[in-house]
Amino acid sequence: MDLQFIGIDPDTGKNGSPTAWVDQENADIVIQSYTADEKTRAACVENTAPGHAKGVPEHETLIRIPARLVPILRKACDAAERAQL
Repeated sequence: MDLQFIGIDPDTGKNGSPTAWVDQENADIVIQSYTADEKTRAACVENTAPGHAKGVPEHETLIRIPARLVPILRKACDAAERAQL
């Protein structure tokens, strides 16, 4: 797997490092971030997407991405689009 590093949370310390990469083989964006807490998980279950069952499937998870990572995610989206060309 060939991952292109895009960026890391600019305020990262030694206790966390939300990071974004783009998989060069299929243009998927790969995110490392904080595990969503139970309050967030419960809110997501209550606000299920229309037409979908409640809950989070076993093969999926919820992550919380800090707002300060948004500029890095924009770069990741741009890189993913370029990789698809």
